[in-house]
Amino acid sequence: MAGHPKLDLKSHGEGKDLNYILEIDELPSIKLKSVENIKFTDYEISVSEREVKKRIDNIAKNQNNFEEKNEKDTAENGDLVIFDYDATIDNKNFEGGQGKNTQIVLGKDLFIKGFDKQLLGVKKNHTKEIIAALPENYPKKEFANKRTNFKCKILNIKKPKPVKIDDLFAKNLGAKNLNDLKQLISKQIQNQFKSSLDSLSKENILDQLEKMHDVQLPDNLIQQELEIVSQNLKKEDREKHKNENEKIAKKRIKLGLILNELGTKNNLKVDEQELRNEIQKHVQSMPGQQKQVLEYYQKNPSATMNLRGSMYEEKIIDLIKHKSKQTKKIISIEEAEDIINQRSMADQSTSSPSKKEKFKKAGKTIKSIRKKNKIRKK
Repeated sequence: MAGHPKLDLKSHGEGKDLNYILEIDELPSIKLKSVENIKFTDYEISVSEREVKKRIDNIAKNQNNFEEKNEKDTAENGDLVIFDYDATIDNKNFEGGQGKNTQIVLGKDLFIKGFDKQLLGVKKNHTKEIIAALPENYPKKEFANKRTNFKCKILNIKKPKPVKIDDLFAKNLGAKNLNDLKQLISKQIQNQFKSSLDSLSKENILDQLEKMHDVQLPDNLIQQELEIVSQNLKKEDREKHKNENEKIAKKRIKLGLILNELGTKNNLKVDEQELRNEIQKHVQSMPGQQKQVLEYYQKNPSATMNLRGSMYEEKIIDLIKHKSKQTKKIISIEEAEDIINQRSMADQSTSSPSKKEKFKKAGKTIKSIRKKNKIRKK
């Protein structure tokens, strides 16, 4: 049965025969085409020693490693300033207006906007008065955006100390030694890009799969899916992009039917043990939040069902890859970046808001990859 049945009651009530019309759309039959002619590229990332060194250098720069400055030296950008403060608004103390051993790395502007600049040039054991507006999101709403006077007692000033990149540095990051750290970083870079490129290959496979099948779709199923596709859009965007979103809805339904038929014909299933193992992977990937993640799946059957669906789909995609024509290609990081950026730009320039939502993360992929500095061994 496709979608929800339509019930039209013609007559009912006490002493009357129940007379109704029940409309049910049957799911279309799928005549599967051979997937052996599907072509896709399996990318492998070649990571240079220069790229690995660059990543390690970036990690070292972000380590909080400081040494005390001479008492006569003044604070500069990049220095760590440690201070106590008493703050007043209109010469009156207020809740939350005192701080002990507060630490700020000058130049990052992470405390209160404009605060860092006023600490430039201070010396140890000196007092500095700073005027700044409390942030909009200050916990006590009545004090938000208020002009505040901070009386700061400078306790210490430390300057950044270069981190020595050696075996000890590597061990502090969870590696066995420096060579092991290099291998871990190289693998991490490969995996990060590989994941994005595999997603593009999957989209390519699905595009080919959809084009090679002709399926007549029930209208009510299309309308239900269109509602899901458009649910987060404003009314004007719904109307403006209705045709494009209808194409997306049709493609989703069509691919869902084709993939399900492929899975059924090849006896593919996701058993309970596989599902438990996958949930456990998700739990372990969130250090410090394992309990919350586990409870989320336990209390949300729909989340578990969605996960099972994703796993089932991946099994079908793996089957297609195994049977289709695969081209292996080794590429550099720069080439990988170009492929990801070009696909992201193409999708965003021609898509409706709902489709752009699907691809908006692709444009951030490289920035995200570049910012990842922590190495954690599994």
